Amino acid sequence: MIKTKALVLLAAVGILGGCENMSMGQKGAVTGAALGTGIGMVTGGSFGTVVGAGLIGGAAGYIGGSAIGDK
Repeated sequence: MIKTKALVLLAAVGILGGCENMSMGQKGAVTGAALGTGIGMVTGGSFGTVVGAGLIGGAAGYIGGSAIGDK
């Protein structure tokens, strides 16, 4: 369990550190995918459910981020 938490923390630091040159849509996609995956994991979903939640969250985040970035 500690290895998993350390890996998640390392991944989060890597993703957040590399966002400086990203567009608003890309930032929204990363945030949405992370939130969707996190929610899928917390609810105890199967692997397919977690991946699906991440994909849907990423798509929704990209659309929202693009809409904000276009203003």
